Amino acid sequence: MEQNITKHFGKRLRVRACGLLIEDKKILLAKHAYIGEAGYLWSPPGGEVLFSETAEEALKREFLEETGLEIEVYDLAFVHDFFDPPLHAIELFFWVGKKFEDDDLEPIKGTDPELASHEQIITQVSFLSLEQLKAENQKGLHEVLRYLTSWDDLHKRKGYSVASHI
Repeated sequence: MEQNITKHFGKRLRVRACGLLIEDKKILLAKHAYIGEAGYLWSPPGGEVLFSETAEEALKREFLEETGLEIEVYDLAFVHDFFDPPLHAIELFFWVGKKFEDDDLEPIKGTDPELASHEQIITQVSFLSLEQLKAENQKGLHEVLRYLTSWDDLHKRKGYSVASHI
């Protein structure tokens, strides 16, 4: 399976748009198998910005593909340089909200259209509380989520950050 990840996503620099959706003191995350130091990675939904697509268009498309939710894109929160060979991406993190305020739809486990049905790596999509993140193996969390002590830690992030192991 790691070969498929390398084939479709690896050994090149990608630009990704990622969405930060917090509701009821929980953040929406997608769990990806075969990525990261723990063998899986919880990360905010998002994906590659395609040629001729804006970051906002990409984020809306990726969010719908991965979670089944339509979103509104608000402000750019921060930029992160993700490096976990064979993966390398410049990630644009945006604050997002559900498109319709009264939308009580729950997220669904979506798919990566780049991968065949038997190659899918999204294993779960869930809202996780700060306590759940703290209890998680920190190596199984995207770097921007590791060791958060409050949601303010995420809100205070600004500018550009580099992966700790580049």
